[in-house]
Amino acid sequence: MKIRYQFRCYPTEAQKTILSQTFGCSRYVYNWGLNLRINAFKEGQKINFGKSSAALTQLKKTPEACWLKDVSCIPLQQALRHLDVAYINFFKKRASFPSFKKKHGKQSAEFTKSGFKFNREDGNRSLQLSKIGKLNIKWSRGFKSDPTTVTITKRPSGQYFVSLCLDETKKQMLKTNQSVGVDLGISHLATLSNGEKIENPKHIAAQKKRLGRAQRVLSRRVKGSGRRNRQRLRVAKIQQKTADSRKDFLNKLTTNLVRRFDIICIEDLNAKGMVKNRKLSKSISDASFGAFKIMLESKAKMYGREIRVVNRFFPSSKTCSDCGHIVESLPLQIRQWECPACGQSHDRDINAAKNILAAGRVVTAQGGNRRQVKASALKCNSRRTVNAQIVKCA
Repeated sequence: MKIRYQFRCYPTEAQKTILSQTFGCSRYVYNWGLNLRINAFKEGQKINFGKSSAALTQLKKTPEACWLKDVSCIPLQQALRHLDVAYINFFKKRASFPSFKKKHGKQSAEFTKSGFKFNREDGNRSLQLSKIGKLNIKWSRGFKSDPTTVTITKRPSGQYFVSLCLDETKKQMLKTNQSVGVDLGISHLATLSNGEKIENPKHIAAQKKRLGRAQRVLSRRVKGSGRRNRQRLRVAKIQQKTADSRKDFLNKLTTNLVRRFDIICIEDLNAKGMVKNRKLSKSISDASFGAFKIMLESKAKMYGREIRVVNRFFPSSKTCSDCGHIVESLPLQIRQWECPACGQSHDRDINAAKNILAAGRVVTAQGGNRRQVKASALKCNSRRTVNAQIVKCA
């Protein structure tokens, strides 16, 4: 299976200059290709990758764009391929319409096998890119296969990273015969059906004061000045630290869950819809429910675990995990509640996690699609059947 490993690299000043040119040429070709397709569509024509690649060859011969020959041609071709993939994702409604790339922000360039040399001699690894040379890379982890593609990236903070795409087979983890339901939240990022609660680190709040001060200083700097550019890097480094700490925490959390449990049941949360709540949007974005789900699913696939996703309309919080009774309303501020039918006292999050686990078992027992639970099964006229199944599986 395809696996990506990312490593920090430290290019020389001469390499930084060449990389800056490569990033600029790749960005220019991507924007040029996007503009070419938009104009062709207005004229009733269609342009695919083959036609745009042929037009790029002619573009390099013109005096206005002859400087594109100064860098490797492979990142330029890959920019057009990425544009083609962006169009495919747009027409299949997997993404929005492609947008023009900007000079300020994340910059990247991709090299295929013909554009780099990877050597492994006596345990030492080296990577050499076309027209850039050998890079100083901090190899922080080991791998056995050779990369198929190499992507070098420059972050807004000025850090350089190399991403290697590898074909590797991961060893399957030993079975633990354990299942768990996971309820995601804000005060506690994850609550497990066994009663465990994982606190939310709240990464944005940790850097809020420092980031606010740096952004106020940036707003007073004159646009285009050197002082503004240096302050912009300071702001970017603070934001990058927040993103890195969040990613590190989610990686450790998802790895821990995959190691401990064979079956993990989660809710199919609508993260894009939830961030529209003006009062909770920042907290929900900081918790990164979508990133948690993506990491968990990818690691489960890698190590042979099973993820069962329960429908987002399943009333996990309002359903009693003991008797299956569903209360009419349960506001967010109520964290402890007592079932009016059986009198059992519940912690809101732990009760929801138990119901998510039970619902995941019910879907499998019925032989249905594990990623969806029919909404009709959750309506009032079908509550008794669903509740009985949940109680039986619990």
